[in-house]
Amino acid sequence: MTTSSPLADKLVTVFGGSGYLGNYVAQSLLERGARLRIASRHPERGFSLQPLADLGQLQFARCDITNAASVAAALQGADYVVNLVGAFSGDLEKLMGESPGTIARLAKEGGIKAVVHVSAIGADASSSAAYARGKAQGETNVLEGFPDATIVRPSIVFGKDDNFLNMFGSMISMMPILPVFGPDAKLQLVFADDVAEAIATALEDPAEHGSHIYELGGPEQLSMMEINQRIAEAQGRDRRFIAMPDGLSSVFASLPGTPMSKDQWTLLKPGSTVSGEHRTFADLGIEPRPLGLFLNKWMTRYHKFGRFGRSNERNRERIARGVGTPPTGVGSAIKD
Repeated sequence: MTTSSPLADKLVTVFGGSGYLGNYVAQSLLERGARLRIASRHPERGFSLQPLADLGQLQFARCDITNAASVAAALQGADYVVNLVGAFSGDLEKLMGESPGTIARLAKEGGIKAVVHVSAIGADASSSAAYARGKAQGETNVLEGFPDATIVRPSIVFGKDDNFLNMFGSMISMMPILPVFGPDAKLQLVFADDVAEAIATALEDPAEHGSHIYELGGPEQLSMMEINQRIAEAQGRDRRFIAMPDGLSSVFASLPGTPMSKDQWTLLKPGSTVSGEHRTFADLGIEPRPLGLFLNKWMTRYHKFGRFGRSNERNRERIARGVGTPPTGVGSAIKD
């Protein structure tokens, strides 16, 4: 644990810190010696972070950010604030539009040193997607309440246990033919750990990073078709992908119980890439890591014959060509 960070021994309230990205943000802040208060409707979901913290370094607060009194209690005694709250269902205007403004206003009144608010690439007040409108409204309200706040807009965030790669990974492992929605939509998938590092870096130096918007995208622009193909390749599977027309994709997303909501389809269609109009990872001194650095390892769970499946399949191919020797050891017992 480092003690050289300005965050060392300072209390950081992380709203939504028990969620997926919150896990990465918490680790990044704990490594800097910060004390954390995880404020969430379900703080128990963050209990897995406890072994990473020193005694007294981590605390939990049950908080409803739509309630000003609950927010004020979560901010009591804090030095810094991070807001990670986001959702695709519920009252998005209140949750992602109005409530961030409440957090910012109370933070300013309470003498908080810095606020980092996590929005999203695609935040747009004129969008037909409630999610994009909510995020845009949240940005406006945060800057009104705390003008020196830092706004962070990540593209789609990926990680080992995310709901993006693993959703497609699971479908590809089971289905020989798969439809691809928005096949040409370009995404700059961004690693969760890099986003967490950006948030912590911005928090450390509000004089440099405050009142700015940072668009965070990975080093590659990949189409949805390319992402699906890469996942299949990482699994060692031969799959056929069918590009779906936009009209059919829109109808599918409107149906109940589908893995993609109408808002998600609306956001996917134009893609999610850095616009070039705002600051980026480079301005934070961070070099984002590409998907390919992790994908083969993470897709191991979806291999046809488990962990050793791919190497055994390759051995069979070499033997069939009259090259190499029969496999021995752990994988040799695997049969077709």
